[in-house]
Amino acid sequence: MLDIHLLRAQPDHIARLLAARNYVFPLAEFSALEAERKNLQTCTQELQARRNAASKQIGNAKSRGEDASAILAEVAHLGDELKQAESRLDQVQAGLQHILLQIPNLPHSSVPEGRSESDNREVRRWGTPRTFDFSPADHVSIGERLGLLDFPTAAKISGARFSLLTGPLAHLHRALAQFMLDVHIREHGYTETYVPYLVNAESLRGTGQLPKFKEDLFEVPRRKTAELLLENQPTAATLPSNSNSPQGGHDDDDLYLIPTSEVPLSNIVRDRIVDPELLPIKLTAHTPCFRSEAGSYGRDTRGMIRQHQFEKVELVQIVHPAHSYKALEELTGHAEAILQKLQLPYRVMALCTADMGFAAAKTYDIEVWLPQQGTYREISSCSNCEAFQARRMQARFRNEKGKPELLHTLNGSGLAVGRTLVAILENFQNADGSVSIPKVLQGYMGGTERLVPHNA
Repeated sequence: MLDIHLLRAQPDHIARLLAARNYVFPLAEFSALEAERKNLQTCTQELQARRNAASKQIGNAKSRGEDASAILAEVAHLGDELKQAESRLDQVQAGLQHILLQIPNLPHSSVPEGRSESDNREVRRWGTPRTFDFSPADHVSIGERLGLLDFPTAAKISGARFSLLTGPLAHLHRALAQFMLDVHIREHGYTETYVPYLVNAESLRGTGQLPKFKEDLFEVPRRKTAELLLENQPTAATLPSNSNSPQGGHDDDDLYLIPTSEVPLSNIVRDRIVDPELLPIKLTAHTPCFRSEAGSYGRDTRGMIRQHQFEKVELVQIVHPAHSYKALEELTGHAEAILQKLQLPYRVMALCTADMGFAAAKTYDIEVWLPQQGTYREISSCSNCEAFQARRMQARFRNEKGKPELLHTLNGSGLAVGRTLVAILENFQNADGSVSIPKVLQGYMGGTERLVPHNA
């Protein structure tokens, strides 16, 4: 969320910066609501002052034994006016809040300006794409030839955009996640964290998924589910009481499956003032992620690139504002290290203003080489959100003056496990249909060096 004081002070300037993100700031609506807010606040303050003065007059009159009925009538009239003004002020404040929740973050000055992903800027490349002496297959064909990747059965169980991995391929998928966690914990200093896979709406508002991206989430309406269950249990007369709910939540709140563990990890510091001695906070988690992929109709319908359910090792850093851009370079390097250890060629792209995610002030995308497509595809997105999420979450620390100040939050994939598996299948495939296991993973695979087709 942007600082409303900044919007009030420089609305035209902010509108120009947001236009570079292809976002049209509702300047006229914001200005009208702001003008009404100022008038209403002045009005309510004046009415409160008049009511307080009248109340004092009533007290003085009564102490002197005088008739205070006229003053009492005036106070009642002022009370009604005040209630109306306060009610309207609440409505105006809610309107301003709605606007604020829809506005994306401002781009950092170093972000290249552009209108689409074609304006993203390449920062660096690592590794040389392999030259094949045969026509490389895509991961779907490779996995099916191995007899270990089954999309029809996954579709029968759940529908489109799901996959079923078995045997050594499922083992390789698990090995990748374990390898990533080990590197980030042992070499990069992150703390492994096990997080809930279901979160409440407040957590999603904190990191920016709500309200703007609700259609991309899988919602689990708890009370409705409980009511349906009780319909099948006639002896149950009422819904369970939520009187013993832990502080900060209610048993009948709707929950959402996490789209990324960035959400629970970042919300650990929500409504907290963090001891500056604890900074930076570096957290990692391996979780499933659930996305409806709204708006992606027809994109990457083949294979594991774009799924409703996938796994990811996430990296989150909570840092002092003065250090967040150094932290962004560090975090991006941590994600790159995984690809380097796996010997997978990649490139790093600085996203332009129009292609960044909603909460990001600056983003690097890491794109891995996929030989069958003959192109680089995103495998990690590393972002500095500055104070955008922290303002929503009220995540703060005490600065050198002892005053609460908003933290900066960063996140990135380290890496998306399924897409890394895709890259290994395609880059390490052999002419006989087998797939070599990268050396750093062989220990996680019990010494297995190759995946071999089931009919070999």
